Amino acid sequence: MPTIYCYRKCTTCQKAMKWLSERGIEYTFIDIKDDHPSEEKLRELHAKSGLSLRRFFNTSGMLYREMELAKRLPQMSEDEMFALLATDGMLVKRPILINGSKVAVGFKEKEWEEILGD
Repeated sequence: MPTIYCYRKCTTCQKAMKWLSERGIEYTFIDIKDDHPSEEKLRELHAKSGLSLRRFFNTSGMLYREMELAKRLPQMSEDEMFALLATDGMLVKRPILINGSKVAVGFKEKEWEEILGD
């Protein structure tokens, strides 16, 4: 069964959950704000995703802007970025879909269809 890290108030997450429900796809929901991924889990998801680590940051989030991360990230090491992401789920781009060894960050229907084997 796939797992998604989501934030219930996020419209993109709501859209993704609706999309899953409309297709009858059951999933495990993890609230990214209350139960955010650990640094170890983020490293695992990053490795499976094949994406750059910067793609894991919620660049449209208020916290990202308040912390001025657009300016700070270029000087940070990967270890520093992982540690920062693990401090607050609101820094992490969502939703994150995990299905076996496949991971998608953000909601793109075509990508989710491929990961879920639709």
